Amino acid sequence: MVKRKQWSEWMQQTVFVGPGLLFFALIILLPFFMGFYYTFTNWDGVDKADWVGLDNLTRIFTDDERFWSSFWFTSKFTVAAVVATNLIAFGLALLLTRNLKLKGVLRTIFFLPNVIGGLLLGYIWYFIFVRGFASIGESTGIGFFELPWLGTPTTGFWGIVIVFVWQTAGYMMLIYVAAILNVPKELMEAARIDGASGWRILLSVTLPLIMPAITICLFLTTSNAFKMFDLNLALTGGGPGNATESIALNIYKESLTNGRYGLGTAKAMIFFFAVALITLLQVWTTKKREVEA
Repeated sequence: MVKRKQWSEWMQQTVFVGPGLLFFALIILLPFFMGFYYTFTNWDGVDKADWVGLDNLTRIFTDDERFWSSFWFTSKFTVAAVVATNLIAFGLALLLTRNLKLKGVLRTIFFLPNVIGGLLLGYIWYFIFVRGFASIGESTGIGFFELPWLGTPTTGFWGIVIVFVWQTAGYMMLIYVAAILNVPKELMEAARIDGASGWRILLSVTLPLIMPAITICLFLTTSNAFKMFDLNLALTGGGPGNATESIALNIYKESLTNGRYGLGTAKAMIFFFAVALITLLQVWTTKKREVEA
């Protein structure tokens, strides 16, 4: 009887979990382990891959300034994008959890940019930066609109940050909204009765209780910023020169443009472990600050 029950449970788990596990193995695990193998090969994507051992990794760490320049650019971009996205998203969430008549409509409006695909969004903003801002600058003489937004390393960097924040902040806002609405009202009222100001309630009551949402939003924005590719490709293509080239775009060019798939895969593996380490540290740090109501 016990064996029959165990067999029945095993069959149920196989039927419901098996297909998902199979597709996960085929789509995620198998390519990952194949990529790990190709890291140690010289492969052009067509011919047989030749085993070269640690040559690719040695080349990256000793003779690939462009890769480390891309890594530095991506790190700077991630810091700026994560800070700006979460501050704006949290500010919007605070605003749209108040008694506003159009708060539902405004939430939808702020979320809509997240629905637009990255490449399409990038080309739209490319037109805005190159044509739209230029026309406004010529008409008004305002210096902000006359800047060569995608023409210099500095303005190109901030142009990508602006578009990333514009696309991502609405999604993070919804997570913050849900967390703020779940803060117990009695705690807020007790703090007000004790004479706490709105700023003190925000710092001592709201922020500690929504720390799980902050953990999620920081994780999502950090990982997405590090992996940013489509906006980079559509807006600047890594230019001028290679000044605004992200790691993802560097890996893409190394593999598909230069035809060095083994070297590109080695860079992708380094990138994967770097992002995994950074996001794990971020989650571990913010998890320690979570409290229960």
